[in-house]
Amino acid sequence: MDKIDRKNRLPLYCQLADIIKEKIETREWEEHKRLPPERLLCELYGVSRATVRQAMQELEVNGYIYKVQGRGTFVKPAKIKQDLLGFYSFTEEMRKLGKKPSSRVKDFTVENSTEKIAKKMNLKPGEKVYKFTRLRLADGEPMMLETTYIPHDKFPGITGEKLENNPLYEVLSNEHGLSLTMAEERFFPVLTRENEAELLQNLPHSPSMMIERLTYSGDLLVEYTVGIARGDKFEYRVVLE
Repeated sequence: MDKIDRKNRLPLYCQLADIIKEKIETREWEEHKRLPPERLLCELYGVSRATVRQAMQELEVNGYIYKVQGRGTFVKPAKIKQDLLGFYSFTEEMRKLGKKPSSRVKDFTVENSTEKIAKKMNLKPGEKVYKFTRLRLADGEPMMLETTYIPHDKFPGITGEKLENNPLYEVLSNEHGLSLTMAEERFFPVLTRENEAELLQNLPHSPSMMIERLTYSGDLLVEYTVGIARGDKFEYRVVLE
């Protein structure tokens, strides 16, 4: 068992937090496992309750644990690590991780493009676009909220029902013979708005990542999406060579 080193200059609560982090990261303590109660942690590591509480606070802030009123403290599910090395889709990435992806269409309209959207999508102002908002889930847990714009005249027949039951890229491929070749993404750290937090089952004003995506098929701009990804669920990595 890992021990607290009282000769170490690192504060006791930091050492305890590091011991628990290692157990979580090595999966010795699995997702949603209940942590030992404060009293037992005090006995195991020879520290005070104040030290245990400080360590728990650090672990909670850094996304390793969560508390349930009246039940205790539990291991938080690990963040989804997304490598930004090539074209990817939410659906395929979740499947690779052994999770079941799904989408709930919260809003679906066909409307005239605003000047801003038309400029983003190389359209004339007023050209019709599909606009839809989807809540993206993995194993039933809300992960992202995405609002997407698609040129209406180029892709007739898209419906909210189809998007509820099929990934967007599969609809574009299977029904329109489209091959997606490239996507450009920009990332912005933001705080979750109250309406977003309600759908994402997260706290208002919690850290999240806004992702702006432009997707192409050759020279044709197919999709413009603005997504809000939960900051406690995703970790993005770029490899520089």
